[in-house]
Amino acid sequence: MKNINAVITGIAAGIPDYVLTNEELSTMVDTTDEWIMTRVGIKERRILKGEGQGVSVLGTQAVEELLKKTNTSASDIDAVVFATTTPDHAFPSTASIVAENNGIKNAFCFDMEAACSGFIVGLEVCNGFIKTGKYKKIILIAGDKMSSVINYSDRATCPLFGDAVGAVLIEPTVEDVGIMDAILRSDGVGYTSLQMKAGGSKYPASEESIANNEHTVHQDGKVVFKYAVSNMAQVAQDIMERNNLTGADIDWFVPHQANIRIIDAAVSRTGVDYEKVMINIQKYGNSSAGTIPLCLWEWEPKLRKGDVLILAAFGAGFTWGSVYLKWGYDGPSQE
Repeated sequence: MKNINAVITGIAAGIPDYVLTNEELSTMVDTTDEWIMTRVGIKERRILKGEGQGVSVLGTQAVEELLKKTNTSASDIDAVVFATTTPDHAFPSTASIVAENNGIKNAFCFDMEAACSGFIVGLEVCNGFIKTGKYKKIILIAGDKMSSVINYSDRATCPLFGDAVGAVLIEPTVEDVGIMDAILRSDGVGYTSLQMKAGGSKYPASEESIANNEHTVHQDGKVVFKYAVSNMAQVAQDIMERNNLTGADIDWFVPHQANIRIIDAAVSRTGVDYEKVMINIQKYGNSSAGTIPLCLWEWEPKLRKGDVLILAAFGAGFTWGSVYLKWGYDGPSQE
């Protein structure tokens, strides 16, 4: 009997209409287009506007499109997993809200949080479910409404982040495609270097926490950069070596879109040609768990069945990892 493997069989995205450019951002905080482009490589980012508009809005859009383009019935979905750091509520899960909005009634649903590494951790979680043989169709959603936790008077963090969500359909296969291998790591040394301090059980909301802006992202940029450059590059190299892959074997390298200098360091370590690297940070910024699926969605027309992909990410926690993936289908025609 052949081994069951999990394969991505479709992808969609939920992206806000509103574009926040560096020029507009420079009217809100002391920064410039040149400063942002030189240091992080971001030109613009998408922002979800409006009262009561949580990340479920983007997740709902992505899943609706995913079901439509894969011709999948909502009743056939077995599980919905949402990798996000910015859920609509502490409870219930945003996955359950998205499922309800799309008429998905026969699935179990839950949120998971691995910061910017959420999509690659989610792939391994869903891979495990598929390999049991019990589940045939799983939707993995990944992404964030980062604008909801950003202090737009903090010039160190507000230029970095945007809002976006990606969603993939994951199914079983016995072919030589899908999720081939994963290396996932965490190290609590970064606990205070990148965090939103308040809003959880340790520091519940209070007048003091609100006054101190403790419900927004705070990061020690130098520390995060140092660990991200080292660990994201290393784990990508590690998974390639473990699977006897060289840069020449890779069709596409898909790094988390946090900082163009971090991406460059990872590309250099893998030896992949730069034209084989998916980069859209200039258009969308850092949507946390959403960046990698957003790249896959944008490049889908170029992907072919059997293409070898290396995904790599780094995020708060610290948490990081890499997935070796063989793409499962030919992307739609570009004609």
